[in-house]
Amino acid sequence: MSRLKYIFFDLDGTLTNPSEGITNSVAYALKYYNIAAEDKMELYKFIGPPLAQSFSDFYGFSAEKSIEAVEKYREYFADRGIFENVVYQGVPELLSSLKAAGFSLAMATSKPEVFAKRIADKFGLTQYFDFIGGSLLDNSRTDKGEVIEYVLTSLGADREKTVMVGDRCHDILGAKKSGVLSTGVLYGFGNREELQKAGADFIVSTPSELQNLLITLN
Repeated sequence: MSRLKYIFFDLDGTLTNPSEGITNSVAYALKYYNIAAEDKMELYKFIGPPLAQSFSDFYGFSAEKSIEAVEKYREYFADRGIFENVVYQGVPELLSSLKAAGFSLAMATSKPEVFAKRIADKFGLTQYFDFIGGSLLDNSRTDKGEVIEYVLTSLGADREKTVMVGDRCHDILGAKKSGVLSTGVLYGFGNREELQKAGADFIVSTPSELQNLLITLN
């Protein structure tokens, strides 16, 4: 196996815990349709997948209604929910160590790129990344495979020397679609069964364990 050079990170559930902001934003959107979200933990399923897909999958919204729901979601998220967020303990140390080891780090998220950059700036993460890539506000490029391809192209990265790190099956499946290695993390919102079923090449439990794994692959 070629030695790794590029590490792509998912954002939500991998670098930060966005549960408060995302669930508040989803609840705000659902309220517009007179749907009450009594248990915010039930909305954790929205963390990771593309939003429009989630409104369709979980509430049976039509394609048009799902897009409208995303716009309602953003009414809350753009100014409030975006920063109802916290960086996972150990993540800044992880990123600093990997950068010092010579890796090129990038973010590959289904979250709109403009929001991902604001979050990275707010929490002091931008300094670690050579590129931050995400979806567009017109709801295009939301598929994780498309995002990974976009980041690969933007960086000029060799896919044989790239690994995608994420907490949900979408990260693993996107990596497979793009022909890059994948590592699942268990401290986010997925679980071992989900990540194994998706075909993760590696699975780790903590940022420290992730750091040790990636350093050994360099």
